[in-house]
Amino acid sequence: MMRRQRTGKTKPKTSSLRFRLNLLFFIAFLLLAILVAQLGYLQIVFGDKFEAEVERTDKTVISGNVPRGMIYDAKGRVLVGNEAQNAITYTKGINVKSEEMLSVAKKLSQYLVVPAVTLQPSALADFYLANTKHYQTVLTKLPRDQRVDSEGNSLAESKLYHNASQYVQKNVKQELSTEEQQVATIYSKMAAAYQLSTVFIKNQDVTATEVAQIGEHLSDLPGISVGTNWQREYPNGDSIRSILGNVTTEQQGLPEDTLNAMLATGYSRNDRVGNSYLEKQYESILRGTKSQTEVEVSSSNQILNSLTEYSGQKGANLNLTIDSAYQTKVEADLAQVYASAKKAGDTQYSDGAYAVAMDPKTGAIKAIAGIQSDPKTGKTTDDALGVINRTFVMGSSVKAAMVLGGLQSGAISVANNTIADTPIYLRATPVKKSVYPIGTFSSLNAVSALEVSSNIYMMWLAMREGKAEYTPNTYMRMGNSNIFQDMRSNFQQYGLGYKTGIDLPGEVDGYLGSTTLNGVIKTGSVLDLSYGNYDAYTLIQMIQYISTVANGGYRMEPYVVNSVEQTTDSGKNKAKTYQHQPVTLNRVGFTNDQLALVKQGLYNVVHGTNAWGTAHTLKDVKPAMAAKTGTAQSFYYDPSNPNNTNPPETTTLSFVGYAPADDPKLAIAIVFPNLSTSSTGGYNTTLAKMMVEDYFKIEGNN
Repeated sequence: MMRRQRTGKTKPKTSSLRFRLNLLFFIAFLLLAILVAQLGYLQIVFGDKFEAEVERTDKTVISGNVPRGMIYDAKGRVLVGNEAQNAITYTKGINVKSEEMLSVAKKLSQYLVVPAVTLQPSALADFYLANTKHYQTVLTKLPRDQRVDSEGNSLAESKLYHNASQYVQKNVKQELSTEEQQVATIYSKMAAAYQLSTVFIKNQDVTATEVAQIGEHLSDLPGISVGTNWQREYPNGDSIRSILGNVTTEQQGLPEDTLNAMLATGYSRNDRVGNSYLEKQYESILRGTKSQTEVEVSSSNQILNSLTEYSGQKGANLNLTIDSAYQTKVEADLAQVYASAKKAGDTQYSDGAYAVAMDPKTGAIKAIAGIQSDPKTGKTTDDALGVINRTFVMGSSVKAAMVLGGLQSGAISVANNTIADTPIYLRATPVKKSVYPIGTFSSLNAVSALEVSSNIYMMWLAMREGKAEYTPNTYMRMGNSNIFQDMRSNFQQYGLGYKTGIDLPGEVDGYLGSTTLNGVIKTGSVLDLSYGNYDAYTLIQMIQYISTVANGGYRMEPYVVNSVEQTTDSGKNKAKTYQHQPVTLNRVGFTNDQLALVKQGLYNVVHGTNAWGTAHTLKDVKPAMAAKTGTAQSFYYDPSNPNNTNPPETTTLSFVGYAPADDPKLAIAIVFPNLSTSSTGGYNTTLAKMMVEDYFKIEGNN
């Protein structure tokens, strides 16, 4: 066998590996060289630019609150003002750490004493975890599933903090010393701030010493400033507070029901805003325009400087129609008369008393007062708003409107308005009559019927308008199927039963009773409606009604805000931005002769000679009055008894009037609901006398 012989040598494998390594080293060297060259290029060419970028600052504009507008009475007296107070504020920077805020809070507590508050468990946990060591310790104690997810990745920081907070609230009992309570309270206020928003650390009773010490150490207290706060003040105390309304505190902030809408219009969550009545109704006017401050923030998110670009505009002021001197007198008069009713034992079921005064020619409210009483406890509270949001069956006070309606419908005329004074006898119903004994009068004309407050006259007037078919003790049927509608349309001309349009929120309509029973007109209720003993009205509707009679037939819209004024920057001058003009809602279509007839009746209610006149005790009041009293059968319904079974019967006294009788400058309306049925106090006329005399003493006869 022949052997094969090699013709060459095999190339070593190591040479190929060495070549590859050398190639990689060369590439790495080349990339490194390129990187070094690029870094050098950037350093030389763009070094200054990058250095400037590091030192770059951002400018952000933040807003600040301004004092609310003030509220004045008709004579320029302050009803609602602002009391300026020193305040310590904190403006939160961007991405400020909890530990940084805690450090500031500790330093600030050395110079400032804040009223300690009871912190919520979550706030206490935030205070505890603001210490980084505490936070890290708590994290180590959390169960694994509260630190990492199912794949072993760490949870998001926000979730970790939430879990740590829950752990502290459940497992760490914090016993704070007095000093720690101070720090915790300060820290909680600071932590509540949003980025670049300002909150008050202390805004009441800040002493001069605290201001001085904090001012000296502001450089060590980033975000802390010495500023000014304002609080609403009421020189007249609680007078018409329910009308003026209230303002939320900083802690309450924006009302929940309007939160989103107000945030969309530039409010902050902790802004103080009007939350009731005039303060709420005129919020857009009273709020003013926020200040604008440009804040310079460094690249490390530290506030370097701030510059006020716009100091803001204080809210505009409201000038009311109410005379505070007269308002105070009416409130005192009402309280005095109500106290006398209580002393006489007539208020067992009484739930209050109300009074309002108005210029009948313009609708300007001069005074508005109310007392709400709890029949069970006898406790009374201010309830001026009851004038617009409570309804009562007013009784005979509405009879002037009934007579005018009869004249307009043709049921009676100026020349022929005498009606036989015959009681109404309905089957299975007590006789329907007037207060005076049957047979006192054989007949009455319209003027006399108003003077003696004849229910019989009004019922026969309604029967004429309703084309009634009537047989005593047997039968009554209304031929006019629209009698309820016709009578209520007449009352509506004067505002009875419907909102008056007063510039206060919360006004209600009247309460109109049912008109049919089993499809048949309630004839008895038609008769009750004619003398004011069926439908219920608010007192503001009553004064609109009597003012319409007093001024010649013009139904005026009541109002309490007379004008709006904006104070100039100097604070010395005021620019009027709005002046209310009287609004006539409608003109009642009676003739001058028809009105004169009714006005004579109202004058005789006070100045007549008939022994059954209802307000002759007012004949000596100067200037001379014209008026109509009312007494209605009513019932007390206990709010705590939803069934209201067998409610006790009560009496409601009312009054409407105006003075001077020949040229009215003042109209008044009064109601004392749910008095004892045995009451003989004449509380409505007593208060009427006081209200008229007080007004003209204060205002004069001009």
